[in-house]
Amino acid sequence: MINLSKQNELMTDDNPLNEFSGCHEGIIENFHQLQELISLLDEMPDSVLIQPLAKKILYFFDDVVLIHHAEEEQELFTIVLESADKGEEADTARTYIRQLVAEHRQLEAMWKNIEKDLRLLSKGKTGKLNSNTASKLAIDYLAHAEFEELYFLPLSAKILSKNDLSALGLSLHMRHQKDLPANYI
Repeated sequence: MINLSKQNELMTDDNPLNEFSGCHEGIIENFHQLQELISLLDEMPDSVLIQPLAKKILYFFDDVVLIHHAEEEQELFTIVLESADKGEEADTARTYIRQLVAEHRQLEAMWKNIEKDLRLLSKGKTGKLNSNTASKLAIDYLAHAEFEELYFLPLSAKILSKNDLSALGLSLHMRHQKDLPANYI
C-alpha cells in the first residue's frame, strides 16, 4: 500500500505537486473498488451493488483518470523535462517519463478492453466482465501510482524551482477553469 501522507509531508499546501498526489489517493480508492466489483460479480452476480459501483468506476476513469494522464503528460512532465539539469537528472527524468507514458497507454488499453462490459453493468444489464483484465488493470494502476509517488514526484520536487511550481500551478488552474472570459488572467 502506498503511504501518501509521508510524500505529502514533503510538500507545502500550495505546491501543485500535491494536486497530482491527491489525485492518486482517489485513483487508488477507485481501483480498490474495481477489485471489489470483480469480487461481487464472482460471488454475488445479482447484487444490487453492482450497477452503482460500475457507474462510479466508469465516471471516475473517464472524468478523472484520463484527465489526470493528460495533465501529467502535458503539464507536469513537460515542465520537469524543461527544468531538469542536463546530465543525470535530465536522463533520469526522461527515463521515468517514458516509463510513465508507456504505462498510461497500457492502462488505457486495458480499460478499453473492459469498458463496454462496465457500461452494460452500469445500466443494470447482464455483462461478463473479464476479471483477469480488470484485476490486472487494478493491480497495474496501483503499481503505477506507487512508482509516481515514490520516485517521480520526489524527483519533480527536487527539480522544480519555486518559479517552476508557480508556473505549473497557474497552468493547472487555467486547465481547470471552465468558461473563462477571453482576457482572463
